[in-house]
Amino acid sequence: STRPLILDNDSHHISNSNAGLTVSFVLPKKNKLLNKKEFSWVFNKATYKASSRHCLILARESQVGRPRVGLVIAKKHIKRAVQRNRVKRLIRESFRYNQHQLLKIDAIVLSRNGMADLDNPAIYKMLNQLWQKIQNKAST
Repeated sequence: STRPLILDNDSHHISNSNAGLTVSFVLPKKNKLLNKKEFSWVFNKATYKASSRHCLILARESQVGRPRVGLVIAKKHIKRAVQRNRVKRLIRESFRYNQHQLLKIDAIVLSRNGMADLDNPAIYKMLNQLWQKIQNKAST
């Protein structure tokens, strides 16, 4: 008999007590751009760009050898904190699912006007298309 996977809401982990298996749904700190120096490094010489009406992604090869993402979600473009948090969560989740394609890429995702008006599936679709554009540009 196998036991079901258990979701621990406090730590955002799923564990299977039989196999000792733990799967994390959190984007680790090592996969985030954290400080001004890291952001400036991408902003100043972004070699890859992908944009849509509601979003812009700037990227360049990573110095650390793994994909990382930074978010710039301005109050000017998304007024309500609830909406900004939703958009940030969706961007991080989309990055996490696509990071295996984005080997050695540092990316900054910038929101534009109207992004908060999109529903979750529309944001996912848009981000997946933009990640694909970045990946195609990086692989050539």
